[in-house]
Amino acid sequence: MALFHVARYPGPEEAEAAGVEAEADGRARALLERLQRRARERQRQQQLRQPEPEEAVQSEDAAGKRRRRRPRRRRSGRAPGSPRAPRGKRQKVDSEDAGAESGEEALGESSVDAEAEGPPETPGGRPPDEACGPPAHALLLGGFGRSRAPKVQPFLPLWLAEPSCVKKTVTEDLVPIEDIPEVHPDLQKKLRAHGISSYFPGSGKTLAFVIPIVQALLQRAVCQVRALVVLPTKELAQQVSKVFNVYTDATLLRVSLVTGQKSLAKEQESLVQKTADGFRCLADIVVATPGRLVDHIDQTPGFSLQHLRFLVIDEADRMIDSMHQSWLPRVVAAAFPQEGAKDPIALFQRRQAQVMTAASICCPQMPLQKLLFSATLTQNPEKLQQLGLYLPQLFSTQPAHGGPRDADADLGGKYTFPAGLSHHYVPCSLRSKPLVILYLILHMSFSRVLCFTNSRENSHRLSLLVQAFGGVTVAEFSSRYGPGQRKMILKQFEQGKIQLLISTDATARGIDVQGVQLVVNYDAPQYLRTYVHRVGRTARAGKSGQAFTLLLKVQERKFLQMLMAAGVPGLERHDTPSELLQPLVPRYEEALSQLERAVKEERRQKAA
Repeated sequence: MALFHVARYPGPEEAEAAGVEAEADGRARALLERLQRRARERQRQQQLRQPEPEEAVQSEDAAGKRRRRRPRRRRSGRAPGSPRAPRGKRQKVDSEDAGAESGEEALGESSVDAEAEGPPETPGGRPPDEACGPPAHALLLGGFGRSRAPKVQPFLPLWLAEPSCVKKTVTEDLVPIEDIPEVHPDLQKKLRAHGISSYFPGSGKTLAFVIPIVQALLQRAVCQVRALVVLPTKELAQQVSKVFNVYTDATLLRVSLVTGQKSLAKEQESLVQKTADGFRCLADIVVATPGRLVDHIDQTPGFSLQHLRFLVIDEADRMIDSMHQSWLPRVVAAAFPQEGAKDPIALFQRRQAQVMTAASICCPQMPLQKLLFSATLTQNPEKLQQLGLYLPQLFSTQPAHGGPRDADADLGGKYTFPAGLSHHYVPCSLRSKPLVILYLILHMSFSRVLCFTNSRENSHRLSLLVQAFGGVTVAEFSSRYGPGQRKMILKQFEQGKIQLLISTDATARGIDVQGVQLVVNYDAPQYLRTYVHRVGRTARAGKSGQAFTLLLKVQERKFLQMLMAAGVPGLERHDTPSELLQPLVPRYEEALSQLERAVKEERRQKAA
């Protein structure tokens, strides 16, 4: 083997870099020498301040012995043939020896007497002034203790931190209809015809925006889209459209429903009409779902939102979660004229709200008012920023609580439950969950039971199992069925023809079904917000209702902690002993066999 050494001559750039490095090294060495001189001066002052010289001599003798031992330890290597000590043990020994030394010696400095005799050399053969060690008074690292980091308290905007509180009781301090004469007499007559004598029974969420909008638009002269209500599901949009139709029946106002249940051409006929000189608007109030609304903004000629006064976003927390569809920016852009539009009356057209100044308020204009409604509206400012609110004001049944919980929408302490609602949980096994539901229905005399599951597949299989068991009229309410079929099922449930309605969370969100006596959470909700919306289907309008949640053993602790943190009143344990379920077991076993055959048949048909 031949070894070669290639000597490479540095070029001008490398020579310059080497010079810069040498200069930096010189500055660092000079700084280190100054620090070491200061350290030695402090040592001299400390030695002069010591009152007893005997103790100083003893400490100096001990320091001299330690100094004499220290070089020997560093120079001494392991004996030939002796096993190498583990690295961790060597580090431990070094640390113990270092702990026995004084602070100055641990940093490589000498005592005063040693300095008078002559500076000892370091193991590298250099004087201490040239040693590459930190100064004697430097901070020694180590000894860190475990300490909990302080929590950062979120900063809430003033309108979130100080909401206007509304009483949550629906049976006390009600305001009679006659006490507010500003409401139109026709609207008061409609309210009395539907058994409403005060503002407002129940949650009153839908009427809270229906009555003011109809009242504000009664005197309109030209038909234009002035109110837009956006909802997450078709069923909820139908429900709100029905309420609007009731209170605009005897007026000139027209309501249009655009949810995709009809063809786009049919919905266009209810929105605009083509005339000789352009298009004529046919709707004052539009109730829509986000996707279908964007379709009409893009594809319906003559559909304009530039006269829009009220934008209502119902179930706002879920609508915020669907902001990825970018429907709200499209609506806001359609409600304001484009910049630079050449229009003779452009001076009087409204512009998007900016910072309030004297110049911005010199030309009054009709604002676009956004109204958000939700039982579980988030207080996260980052999420609410997506709505583009201008000078917002919050109305809540509870004052905001300061602390980190305000920023999270899914934590407790912020939601209000109906006063007539009683909460129960039932510990059970996975196999006995259908038996528990059947027992509750058959032996507790409930005529309308709404059962929630976490998936469409669970809803379908549970409905097949209950049908095979018999004795209970059951129906499935999920996306497996079309809008027309779901509407018919919901109507039969309201009429009492269906005793048990099994639904998913997404389908039944916000649905107002009269007379629901019991809500059963077949699958325990993972979030408090989901629980609030589920149990809110009962105990409405000041009535009483019950909510049962079936819990597996592994779910019980987390669920109870979630509800306790939320301040759920009167949470009770409801046990179902096996002796009570035993009479139902034979029929249940037979129903399981029928369910298995039905599932296999469905798979075979799907594969074919």
